[in-house]
Amino acid sequence: MSQDLKFLEEERYLERVNAEIRSQLAGIGPRYVGNDFTEQTLDELRQERKRRLETAAKEPYFGRLDFREKGAAANVPLYIGKAGVGEEAGRHPLVVDWRAPVSSLFYSFAGGDPNVSYESPDGTVEGTIALKRNLLIRQGQLQRVIDSYTEGQEDTGAVTDEFLLHRLGESKDNKLRDIVSTIQSEQDAIIRTEKNRALFIQGVAGSGKTTVALHRLAYLLYRYQDKVRADRMMILAPNRMFLGYISGVLPELGVGDIRQTTFADWAMELLGGGVALKPGTDTLERWFERPVTDREKDEAPGRRKGSLSFLNRLEEALDRWEEELIPDLPFSPEPGLRLEAAHIRGWFREEPADEPVLKRRERLLNRLKRWMEIQIGRVRWSDKTVKSKATAQWKAYAAKLPAPSAVQWYAAAFPSQFALPKGGGKRKPAEVDPEDLAVLALVQLRLFGTEEKPYDHIVIDEAQDYSPLQLAVLRRVQRRASMTVLGDLQQGIHDYAGIRRWSELTELFAPEETAYYELDRSYRSTMEIIEFANRILKGMDGGVKPAVPVFRSGDPVETEAIGDGNLADAAARTLRAWRERTELGTIAVLCRTAQTCRELHAGLRERGIESALLSADQQAYEGGLTIVPVYLAKGLEFDAVLLADADDSAYGPRDAKLLYVGCTRALHRLKLLYRSSPTRLIEN
Repeated sequence: MSQDLKFLEEERYLERVNAEIRSQLAGIGPRYVGNDFTEQTLDELRQERKRRLETAAKEPYFGRLDFREKGAAANVPLYIGKAGVGEEAGRHPLVVDWRAPVSSLFYSFAGGDPNVSYESPDGTVEGTIALKRNLLIRQGQLQRVIDSYTEGQEDTGAVTDEFLLHRLGESKDNKLRDIVSTIQSEQDAIIRTEKNRALFIQGVAGSGKTTVALHRLAYLLYRYQDKVRADRMMILAPNRMFLGYISGVLPELGVGDIRQTTFADWAMELLGGGVALKPGTDTLERWFERPVTDREKDEAPGRRKGSLSFLNRLEEALDRWEEELIPDLPFSPEPGLRLEAAHIRGWFREEPADEPVLKRRERLLNRLKRWMEIQIGRVRWSDKTVKSKATAQWKAYAAKLPAPSAVQWYAAAFPSQFALPKGGGKRKPAEVDPEDLAVLALVQLRLFGTEEKPYDHIVIDEAQDYSPLQLAVLRRVQRRASMTVLGDLQQGIHDYAGIRRWSELTELFAPEETAYYELDRSYRSTMEIIEFANRILKGMDGGVKPAVPVFRSGDPVETEAIGDGNLADAAARTLRAWRERTELGTIAVLCRTAQTCRELHAGLRERGIESALLSADQQAYEGGLTIVPVYLAKGLEFDAVLLADADDSAYGPRDAKLLYVGCTRALHRLKLLYRSSPTRLIEN
């Protein structure tokens, strides 16, 4: 079939689908405004359906798969989209949801043997594929039709890449996008991994690991509708700015109500507002605004207090404190009435061991009170004098069972590690260092538990920056391990607090609870950029594979020596040239320190170039031209990146990962400026 006939065929089907969507939207009607609970519930379902249809109206589907089930007489064309669209008068859906079992064939099939199978709720379904077609639809209009497989075709690689490369070549805005139409087979395998796993993903820069994790949430909500809920899921991101950057993906996938926060904010909320970070303890400022030695990193409080060995010490201390909670004293509410300490300890041990200690303490004291009332007797208990004296003895005994706050317990148990901070009263929270938050969170959970319901699933992004203790804390707010833990050891610039091997985290779980995937293909940057960045890390012991670029060639990476020239002048020349290229929608100027960023921002403004200046306390990234310290850019991506101070004085041998992070932010253009001597990381 000619390309024109294919296009005409698909336009006709698209019009049919668009007409059905318009018809169904028109039939939903106005919102219900009454007080009837049943009608309110039905209206919410209608509004959810309306949201799905409105999303489908913009891009009803992106793929077509002609599949013939074994034993069937004919091929059935299946159109794959973000949301399923049924034909009210028909038997078959017009559009199949991308999360449906049969849709997995669209992502996993890459040509060759057309005999395939997929797992459905009713078992394995076998059949053959006759056609795999990629379709690009924008605002309800068909724009591209590309066949990545037709029956009898042997080699599909070049055609498959044509559609993928078209999507990768599109310019960026200030938000992360979904990748439903271009999910690759290795990404799809991760997305569809069963729920009850601590899933670890090592993904190189640009491998799509963050987007894959978000799509996995949407898949789990679809696949396990009766077992998981969006309001019992959580995404932990490295900072609030990154949360804003990824905020558009889940709504585009029809998912809402998932909690999105940072570990620090979550921990402080868990502690009930009783703690706050000490002023001036911003971890980034402490570790990136000056040269730092390897020894300083190894001996850093965050690495020491977050280690598995400190976690074990902490657990042992809590176990010992719990064991010694009941004093070796009898309880005697009045002369002649006595309950021995051994008996009281027996009662305490009868309480569920997985309950928070201080809740068990509270129930024990209530049990002692009931015992006292029964033993004294109803008649005598009605005597106010008897009741008052016995209650006073009960209160005196209760006072011997300590009930400290998490802060008080930590200070008493580890005085050499943590001093009792000022504040912490009813009006003023206790000020603590960032590295103590995970410790206090664990203590809080052991002593008091949490009022939150257990999380069905947790996504941890940039997990190479997490400590074993942080992950252990998060495991405690789940009944079963169900996590997606993703990161890149090659971007482990926070190794003063994070991990250097994935085994530091995986050993917290039983082997059967974990799964591990590596994503080594980079879809973000051009071949030239990835190959340049890989050379920066050459020879480093990371234990992971280097990035493999997709075959997307672009402009060569540029380096420019400016000598004694003005940095703002050199940066302005490049930025003016880049701004003339309409495909470069987002541009970032990255500097080694926040101070250099501030100076360059002022210098560019004097030269008539306005830009946004991002800092560690920034809440949002708005796109356009942005100046940002390189350590804050991790996780973001831009059409073009200018590394403004790639000098030997700025990036020493210990800064290879930091420079790698900066280079791999660029999709299409990368340029490095330096004065007289470039960093030795790129000199060759």
